[in-house]
Amino acid sequence: MEPPEFPPLPALTRAEGEFVDCYLAVLDQVGRINPAHGGDTYSALRAAQALASGAAALRDALALMHERGESRLHAATLARALRVLDGERRAGRVAMPPPVNRPPVN
Repeated sequence: MEPPEFPPLPALTRAEGEFVDCYLAVLDQVGRINPAHGGDTYSALRAAQALASGAAALRDALALMHERGESRLHAATLARALRVLDGERRAGRVAMPPPVNRPPVN
């Protein structure tokens, strides 16, 4: 059986690719920390520790883009890359989950 075929990534500069990768890594860590999704404190602590280094890598990727004269973030292209890399699901872990329907308390 062949693996599913994914849409191709849009053409990105190396710095844009690094920016997208670092952004998604930060999203993943924030999603792991999100208290609305439960979990344990140790996992959240580890994610918070990783978040600090992820944020520094994200900063460095943006600094490199700026130094190379890449002064604009091309939102449509970057959003396409994020979608191909499952960014919508990963960003959803950062959001609040929908409320649980419970019967009213009398």
